[in-house]
Amino acid sequence: MRYALKKIVTMMITVIVVTLFVYIAFNLISGDPAISMLGTNATPERLNALREELHLNDPVIVRYFRWLIALFKGDMGVSYSYRIDVSTMIFDKIPVTATMAAMSFILMIVISIPLGIHTSKYQGGVLDRIIMILNQIIMSIPPFFSGILITLIFGRILKIFTPGGYVSYSNDFGGFLWYMFFPSLAIALPKATMAVKLLRGSLISEYNMDYVRTAYSKGNTTNGVIYNHMLKNAILPVITFLGMALTDIIAGSIIVEQVFGIPGLGRILLTSISNRDYPVVMAIIVIISFMVLVVNMLVDIIYSLIDPRISFEDK
Repeated sequence: MRYALKKIVTMMITVIVVTLFVYIAFNLISGDPAISMLGTNATPERLNALREELHLNDPVIVRYFRWLIALFKGDMGVSYSYRIDVSTMIFDKIPVTATMAAMSFILMIVISIPLGIHTSKYQGGVLDRIIMILNQIIMSIPPFFSGILITLIFGRILKIFTPGGYVSYSNDFGGFLWYMFFPSLAIALPKATMAVKLLRGSLISEYNMDYVRTAYSKGNTTNGVIYNHMLKNAILPVITFLGMALTDIIAGSIIVEQVFGIPGLGRILLTSISNRDYPVVMAIIVIISFMVLVVNMLVDIIYSLIDPRISFEDK
């Protein structure tokens, strides 16, 4: 209970600090929401009236704390551009981005763990060398370019899916998952290759440990030694990386959403930044920060479950 309370307090403080810096930085860059909203009708009188209505003439710190108090009351504000509640705009987009992040993470694990074990088990072999060469190539390709290649190969050439033919989860959940598989794969591949290399190196270093030789002397097979003894120790740094990779997936899926035409949080975020739509930007920042902090907490819990020597009080 003490650990949970400490984590909740830490998460709240972190979100407040992050949003404060983002709010101040966002207000320092050039651009005026009132001008973006009025466009060609932006006369000085109308600009001043609109700025007064939106409290844009107030000091930045005053506006921030007004926004923060409203947030704690459950009010995310009203979009400057669309004049509708921010919660109405973004809540139906959260499942889209969350699904893509979850699928990317699952694909990353499914690809990296078996390959990492296999390449460490047969290190130096022909297949190991081929896999590691491909690993290096894929690792150097950024997710957005992977997305372009996947769109070209699976969409244009093989015609397995329709590029830009996004299917809403509310209309066809199966079609939604099928379409989301391809952008998720584009995000997962570079991260999976890094996890393969990390797990392979971690397992190889474990082969020289005394407990491994003891396990072999007791008649254990190679698979028995790997899965029953080595993997528990070798997987710890990989879990740390996977947690960092998941936070990067959540925060960095914006460009991939653009490549595949996915109406997730990324598209709204880019549009809102261009329009200086502060309430929408801040709401999305809060959601992304919260997701990242929850992932970090889950990584701590998984750490403690895998290795009992690491207690919650140590964190």
